[in-house]
Amino acid sequence: MSDMISADLVDLDLSAETKEAAARALAERMEARGRVTDLEGFLADVAAREAQMPTGLDGGIGIPHCRSEHVTEPTLAFGRSAAGIDFGAVDGPADLVFLIAAPAGADDAHLTILSALARQLMNAEFTAALRSVGDAADAAALIRGEDPAPADEPRAGAEPVGGSTGDTTSETAAGGPGEKSGEEKSGGEESGGEGAGGGESGGEGSGESGRPFRIVAVTSCPTGIAHTYMAAESLENAGREAGVEVVVETQGSAGFTRLDPAVIAAADGVILAHDVAVREKDRFAGKPTVDTGVKAAVNRPGELIGEVRSKAARGEVTAADGAGAGGAAGGADGATPVGRGGESGEGYGTRLRTWLMSGVSYMVPFVAAGGLLIALGFAIGGYEINKAPSVMDHFVWTQADSWAALLYQIGGVSFAFLVPVLAGYIAYGMADRPGLVPGFVGGSIALTIDAGFLGGLAAGLISGAVVLAIQRVRIPAALRGIMPVVVIPLISSAVVGFLMFVVIGKPIASAQEAMTDWLNGLSGANAVLLGALLGLMMCFDLGGPVNKVAYTFATAGIAVSDPSDSAMKIMAAVMAAGMVPPLAMALATTVRARLFNAAERENGKAAWVLGASFISEGAIPFAAADPLRVIPSSMVGGAITGALSMAFGATLRAPHGGVFVVPLIGNPLLYLVAVAAGVCVTTALVIVLKGLRRPVPGATAQGPGGGTDPSAPSGAKQPVAA
Repeated sequence: MSDMISADLVDLDLSAETKEAAARALAERMEARGRVTDLEGFLADVAAREAQMPTGLDGGIGIPHCRSEHVTEPTLAFGRSAAGIDFGAVDGPADLVFLIAAPAGADDAHLTILSALARQLMNAEFTAALRSVGDAADAAALIRGEDPAPADEPRAGAEPVGGSTGDTTSETAAGGPGEKSGEEKSGGEESGGEGAGGGESGGEGSGESGRPFRIVAVTSCPTGIAHTYMAAESLENAGREAGVEVVVETQGSAGFTRLDPAVIAAADGVILAHDVAVREKDRFAGKPTVDTGVKAAVNRPGELIGEVRSKAARGEVTAADGAGAGGAAGGADGATPVGRGGESGEGYGTRLRTWLMSGVSYMVPFVAAGGLLIALGFAIGGYEINKAPSVMDHFVWTQADSWAALLYQIGGVSFAFLVPVLAGYIAYGMADRPGLVPGFVGGSIALTIDAGFLGGLAAGLISGAVVLAIQRVRIPAALRGIMPVVVIPLISSAVVGFLMFVVIGKPIASAQEAMTDWLNGLSGANAVLLGALLGLMMCFDLGGPVNKVAYTFATAGIAVSDPSDSAMKIMAAVMAAGMVPPLAMALATTVRARLFNAAERENGKAAWVLGASFISEGAIPFAAADPLRVIPSSMVGGAITGALSMAFGATLRAPHGGVFVVPLIGNPLLYLVAVAAGVCVTTALVIVLKGLRRPVPGATAQGPGGGTDPSAPSGAKQPVAA
């Protein structure tokens, strides 16, 4: 640990006002030590990690961190702020800031030490010592686990971060007997601890034969450096206070050691605290389970322990491999690999959106592959290629038309999977793997009865609901083994098939036909208004749910062997509008660089390529930093582009590709004019709106390579995403 932090990596008078400025001030110390090779690139990686999830913790702690190719060796910098800095914690600003930098390929030993620091931050004595220390060298020694004070002046919190001195850390990590005072609880634990105990001893929620209630847990976060281990420490501390045995598997950057199957088998409940997929999740099936985000385990571990004990008392368990194992399945709690909607208590509307986006996310690759193959087939062989015979019967290696027919027919096969995949993975998001069979069956039936895209949506939701209903039926233990492979697929497929063929299939097919006729009849002002609406939706949340609704609406229209002219116009308008935000941000950072800080100017360079490739997410860093200016400006430009594209009659058969599929676009020159108009409008609006305020921290009149220390007093704080 001695090489990770030293006195010159400590700032006990951190004067930064924003989290961006704080990260820059500490990163500059790392750069001065040769630990960071590209300051702006590293700060961009820190900002990208921060955008995934705020790094503020209850108790006045901020832990910005990332893995970056611009870091030469694992490094830790510490800053203490008198005024406090907002890192997104519920209880307010942070006065202790730890910037953790790990190389992209950091070795396990270094990452283990960093994870030990993360655990130590849950120790109130350790953080209290950091708040009172008066010398940078002493602070660095304290973090390293050394005690610079004389031997007759013991100081609290000198527990070694590396875990090599003494055995307190190892006991804590293992859930050992180390006692902590009530003052050491994380935010919210006082009430949570009571909940964890459940107010009962040896009651329904306790273990068998008077033994303590046993919980196994998994913690993981996107980076796997900080929150993963803080959540583990927090759960273990709360478990000791509640008299509950908690054993945690940390799935972090340093890999993970699987819990002993015997420990899992003996557990009375499971807590999954994660923001990335839990690896080998099926090991925990068949037990009362709480599935939540990693920050919930850091901030309110006692409540989670209380919740899993309550589930155990009620007999609610997660179905083994999705099968009914008796009691309620985890589906209702979002305990599915895709459908987990975050923390408990989430609304049905949010979960419904998550389920639908699950299906769409799995469908989009089929749309992209099939659409581009079909478009290439048309480009090579002309629009009569759809009448070519099967390449199984006629294929000449030296004829371009044969290759065009091959591409077209492969694309057509890919398109045939769209509705079944959509339905199957909506059901998967709701009910895990048991939902796949009825979902795919229902989606195929939707194609058979010409219910199309709407039929696929209905089939997916019905399939997931049917499986969840079956999982809630209590069954004898002897039958549980055949539930996932025989009973659930059989019953759910039969029920979904009956409903699709006999009950709702015909009305949905009629609705699909009516929508198609309406699209085919669009012309004049109606078409222009639709283009403007789709442009607004594409630019509202830049790859989020609203954006995906517009994109899915467009791709559904061309996901047939012979799409209508109106459907291809809609696809063209949607792609054109989606290109506007990143291209506009790239142009704005070029023509008015002084309005943007150095990191934004660097992001602007990448936005050129992302926008040209129809990747709307290229504008997210700008929207996150300044949503009130960037998002409305993007929506105006997107609406103009969508409306112009429809007015010009531009058509597009490919569902993706950006400027790289311009040869496949009908009226390509006017199409590019529509895109350019929206980009110019958005750029002008962003420049005007940003010009009405004082320059952002870190922005200078220098070129894009410039930049000053944003921690210096320079005016208004940079807005953050709402």
